[in-house]
Amino acid sequence: MDKFVISGGEALSGEIPISGSKNAALPALAAALLTDEPVTLRRIPRVRDIRTMQRLLVDIGTRTEGEGEIIRLHTPEIVCPEAPYELVKTMRASSLVLGPLVARSGRARVSLPGGCAIGARPINLHIFGLEQLGAHIQQAHGYIEAEASDGLRGATVHFDRITVTGTEDLMMAAVLAKGETVLRNAAREPEVADLAELLIAMGAKIEGAGTSTIRIQGVEKLGGAEHTIIPDRIEAGTFLIAGAITGGEVTITGCNQEHVGALVAKLEQAGVEVARMDTTALRVRSNSKKLRSVDMTTEEYPGFATDLQAQYMALMTQAEGIAIVVETIFENRFMHALELARMGANIRIDGRQAIVAGPRQLTGAGVIASDLRASASLVLAALVARGETVIDRVYHIDRGYEKIEAKLASAGAMIRRVE
Repeated sequence: MDKFVISGGEALSGEIPISGSKNAALPALAAALLTDEPVTLRRIPRVRDIRTMQRLLVDIGTRTEGEGEIIRLHTPEIVCPEAPYELVKTMRASSLVLGPLVARSGRARVSLPGGCAIGARPINLHIFGLEQLGAHIQQAHGYIEAEASDGLRGATVHFDRITVTGTEDLMMAAVLAKGETVLRNAAREPEVADLAELLIAMGAKIEGAGTSTIRIQGVEKLGGAEHTIIPDRIEAGTFLIAGAITGGEVTITGCNQEHVGALVAKLEQAGVEVARMDTTALRVRSNSKKLRSVDMTTEEYPGFATDLQAQYMALMTQAEGIAIVVETIFENRFMHALELARMGANIRIDGRQAIVAGPRQLTGAGVIASDLRASASLVLAALVARGETVIDRVYHIDRGYEKIEAKLASAGAMIRRVE
């Protein structure tokens, strides 16, 4: 099991390129199941979750080709419309194949994802939506078994709560349903709009992606397409915070400035200088001794992303004053606070809010990563800690960050991976 060993105290300086979005690539891979023609995806990040999804698609019947950032997928037929527990338990986004499988083959058997380190991610919203589209669904032996032998039919689906994967799953199911489907209270995240762009290139008729109401006119068949995945806004935000917390000067390239707008606003309020270099680059310059505490509440897009909450908390340990961080998306996403406290952070948890008092001189310690974004927060804290920090279970961070240690090292971080 790999670990990161980090010696803190170095101000980062340099350029860091941003990879394609993991959270956009995963539904795009699942969308390839909707057609018997080839789909080529570009700017695919080389992370663990992508490899897991590819394994699942191969089991279902997809042929995959390509290396690096380009993947070609071809699914002439659905051989086995099933997502087994062995894969779903390691990556809950595997449930994204539910909608495409039912839409194309008329049946699907997908393992329930179960709990998660950061809180429950119920699949009930996916199930409710598919039932509205005419699927017959049963639960047995830990699996969801869906059937629509006569095909799906359009309907109006109102989500009780905003769900990104639920919106994506239902959108993929609806593109092959008979008639019109309207998704209300849909997620507005950039990853949803990116999936819609791919589906439209495949021949789908979709309007309103990126808004709270999405309209889909079903078509009989989809074709192949080529598509480039959007930049990873969470990776971009993580490296912006890395520059800010170390008092350095870091330029991230190949990003979408609009996608990290909520974070940039908080950084500027905290005293970080953010320069917009061009449409695809941002530069942060910071004096870590003059950071100001700023309260933050996570929200659905375009609000502050929950996937950047842990990293922001690490930043606030170095800011002057009291910052209140409120988590509204997941009910159990403060486990990194205990590990930050081991490094000297002054954090008190009160329900869904964390009270962070700073600045604090962090010190190196042995810490354990509990989930993907918690891992990133510990890396950021280690970059400013005095002495050496050893982060265990970094397989979590490998799920969503492509060679994070190499990218940080290129900007001057003293970080190395050890077995």
